[in-house]
Amino acid sequence: MRIHSIDAVRGLTVAAMRLVNDAGDWSHIYPWLEHAEWHGCTPADFIFPVFMLIVGVSLSLAMGRQLDAGAAPAPLARAVLLRGARIVLLGVALNVISMLLLDGRGFRLLGVLQRTGICFAAAGMLAIYMRSARAQWTALAALLLGYWALLAAGGSVEPVLNLADRIDTALLGQLSYQYDAATGLAHEPEGLLSTLPSLGTVILGLRAGDWLRKGQTRTLAIAGAAAMLLGWLWALALPLNKQLWTSSFVLWTGGFGMLAIALAHRLIDVRGWPAFGRAMGINAIAAYAGSWIATCLLAYSGVLGPLYEQAFRLPLTPLIGPAGASAAFAACFTAVFWLAAAYAGKRGWRVTI
Repeated sequence: MRIHSIDAVRGLTVAAMRLVNDAGDWSHIYPWLEHAEWHGCTPADFIFPVFMLIVGVSLSLAMGRQLDAGAAPAPLARAVLLRGARIVLLGVALNVISMLLLDGRGFRLLGVLQRTGICFAAAGMLAIYMRSARAQWTALAALLLGYWALLAAGGSVEPVLNLADRIDTALLGQLSYQYDAATGLAHEPEGLLSTLPSLGTVILGLRAGDWLRKGQTRTLAIAGAAAMLLGWLWALALPLNKQLWTSSFVLWTGGFGMLAIALAHRLIDVRGWPAFGRAMGINAIAAYAGSWIATCLLAYSGVLGPLYEQAFRLPLTPLIGPAGASAAFAACFTAVFWLAAAYAGKRGWRVTI
């Protein structure tokens, strides 16, 4: 039986991604809709980690059921690797579309979907071939402690100076999200080294999914609170930082996600509350990709600027201020894809990547 709360939380995270990524005016944004400039953790910084946590939860639910039923590991592994590769290639394709349609946009190799696909494939292998809780906890501890040690050995956790940025500068260069041609320095928030702790977030999701599958919601909630506490304490030595995806950030945001999942499961699956967001959660990657392409096409056609100006900035700024007008545009854009997902859900349409 499908656990509807997971689809609901996944859908809410995708909607939140669009709300954060589709501001009408990037000069006027509410603080809670902005990512932390470097160290710190704003409400917007929880969105992608919770999505990654749910990647692990979903893997645990699917792989656990199939392996318990006696499925052969090799075909499962092949399916996981192929799906991970498709997600990565879709992310690359979206970056190609951005490069072709948006002025001044160079080609970026990595991104949200690329990180998702890589971690999906790696965690899937772990779920299949390292099924014991002890092995998965050991892998998580090794990733988080090892990453902390690497950052410490690099000598700094500040922009450009940290080891993750130095590796991305050397290996990605102009293919990074940010590249300074004058200095040759690059920064990639979904970079190579920081993908290791993001895999830790997905492994934490594997453990959360196992508790959920066994009906141990109380354990899930307690573990979530404990992870947040440990992440907060760790942040005294290693700051919370989404762009570096620090080990403290993994536990702080992952613990929050575990609490959110435990609450959603209790309300939706146990008490029967409506699974608000489930339709978008079922077609999460399709909704993400579709909204990305729509944004690029609107910008390329020249419609985006006048649409925001005439329908949002001019009439709404006197009433709710420039940040309110910017957020209203993002909310309406998100609502369009929310309604499209709801229609697809009613028709039983499901796009599988």
